[in-house]
Amino acid sequence: MEVIIKIAKHGWSMRHQFIKYFIVGISGFVLNFCLLIFAKEVLEISAVVATAIIGVLLMGFNFLLNKYWSFREKSIPHKQIIRYLILNGANYIFSVTTMYAFHDRLGYDYRLVNVGTVMVMVTWNFLLFKYWVYKIECKNPITECQINVKI
Repeated sequence: MEVIIKIAKHGWSMRHQFIKYFIVGISGFVLNFCLLIFAKEVLEISAVVATAIIGVLLMGFNFLLNKYWSFREKSIPHKQIIRYLILNGANYIFSVTTMYAFHDRLGYDYRLVNVGTVMVMVTWNFLLFKYWVYKIECKNPITECQINVKI
């Protein structure tokens, strides 16, 4: 029971940070969705190609807002950039592959595929951003590293 209480307290302590992450995610999603519709309907670009191009364009937007606003991480270690690129690369491959499989091959509406893909990725991204991408490295492995999140 003590472990459950500890987990609940830890989850509750991250609520403001999660809300900021969620706001960044929603704004990125709206931008992604609008650009996808514009590229597909107005520019007549295939949904797979549009997804690929938009994914690259939005990487910087999401990285900077999450780094400096959601997670308040001011340092610029190369590890963060590499980890971010690895995570975003995995998300990128997942998005493009999903669009190809469900829209091009199975005929689902590209807008529904986009929404579903984003919903799936959100489930793993917050925790990976918090505990892996923007992880603060402890200089002294003997003492426990504390992460101070300002709200």
